Amino acid sequence: MDKYDVVIIGAGVSGSAAARELSRYEIKACVLEKEEDVCCGTSKANSGIVHAGYDAPTGSLKAQMNLRGNELMEPLAKELDIPFIRNGSLVICRSREDLPRLEALYERGVSNGVKGLRILSREEVLEKERNISEDVYAALYAPTGGIVCPFELNIALAENANVNGVEFYFRTEVKDIERYEEGYRVITNQGVFETKYVVNAAGVYADQFHNMVSAQKISITARRGDYCLLDKSAGAHVKNTIFTLPGKFGKGILVAPTAHGNLILGPTAIDIQDKEGTNTTGEGLEQVMKNAGMNVKDLPMRQIITSFAGLRAHEDGDEFIIEEIFDAPGFIDCAGIESPGLTSCPAIGERIAGIIKEKMGLREKEDFISERKGILKPETLSREERAALIRENPAYGNIICRCEMITEGEIVEAIRRPLGAKSLDGVKRRTRAGMGRCQAGFCSPRTMEILAREQKTDIRKVTKSGGASYLVVGTNKDIF
Repeated sequence: MDKYDVVIIGAGVSGSAAARELSRYEIKACVLEKEEDVCCGTSKANSGIVHAGYDAPTGSLKAQMNLRGNELMEPLAKELDIPFIRNGSLVICRSREDLPRLEALYERGVSNGVKGLRILSREEVLEKERNISEDVYAALYAPTGGIVCPFELNIALAENANVNGVEFYFRTEVKDIERYEEGYRVITNQGVFETKYVVNAAGVYADQFHNMVSAQKISITARRGDYCLLDKSAGAHVKNTIFTLPGKFGKGILVAPTAHGNLILGPTAIDIQDKEGTNTTGEGLEQVMKNAGMNVKDLPMRQIITSFAGLRAHEDGDEFIIEEIFDAPGFIDCAGIESPGLTSCPAIGERIAGIIKEKMGLREKEDFISERKGILKPETLSREERAALIRENPAYGNIICRCEMITEGEIVEAIRRPLGAKSLDGVKRRTRAGMGRCQAGFCSPRTMEILAREQKTDIRKVTKSGGASYLVVGTNKDIF
């Protein structure tokens, strides 16, 4: 039986941000994740948008976390060596009748403390974005909006936490939580973990764990969002993140460049019962393509290279819950973290660590490592530097993924790093091998060979995403 000061349930951006902030202190902490890697739940299917903070109601925790997270994101990205671009955002208003709603959004943003907000005229919008629909009437411009890679952010937070002493247990599914005199027993398929504090960052399952220990129940609905991703040839179609005026189910269908130069459209907002229901639907994708074209003209839909869906953890009260449960001391919820959860994650981690620091009287480490270096990317080097690198390690001259120009050296590093890749999807999230135009059609077999070699296993045991997702189920031309 393992004993900890803090057990965090969930290795998404919220759980990993909390782990990283707690790793600043003299504390024994771990993260339990039921999947085979970090960033396998809500966090993996994400727009990658860093919201400015004008959406959430003034005074709400969402508004507070959004604004603080936006402020923290740029310095955090520099510390963790991940891409972040403050490209700004536009909320499109298409009629004079809707202008009061746009003005109300502006006033809310000002009340929330968002800097630099302006309402632009039709002419100003078209001057800024040449592909905005001709029937635009006005737009709310937020210069502090940005874009980030959700995979790299999540992985970097977890890696840095791990380097600073936080342990991660994968394929470890929480089955039950029991209170006892010293705290909680977290019962998993891999054994029992005893802890003084639990941080419940379990995404769409956070209500289940909350309800195990509290008489005051909460309910979380899985809200599915469908996306379309376009090739890098379409990435410059817009420069800003383009939103429509928000409605009952959120911010509507956005059009945005990604941190790696693609173009993303989505998401829908469809409440479902299945908390594992990440399949796209024809109906959902049709809605994405139709509604995206309402604000942005001439979208090159023939450049769509993939579609996917993710689930947001929508809490019935439409608010973040980040607090110690009043009738379960030591159990800290991080629940209902939907949009702007990615933006808010640095602030969420800060808040959770602050709660535990105050209760435990934690001391900061003298040897906390705040900086993390990302995977070496040969494309960022000069010709001379790259030639020298290849002479030293020829694997960096062996291109595995032609679409994204990812080398064997990068894939090997992704596997060998702290919390390294264990599957094809794990390599993809860390290096982008397989994220290009052919969507892994060419590079998968070669990446699998590298995984099998580095893990000293049979290629038939290599998986797409852990579990039983084997890619090789037999051999052809067998001689009997």
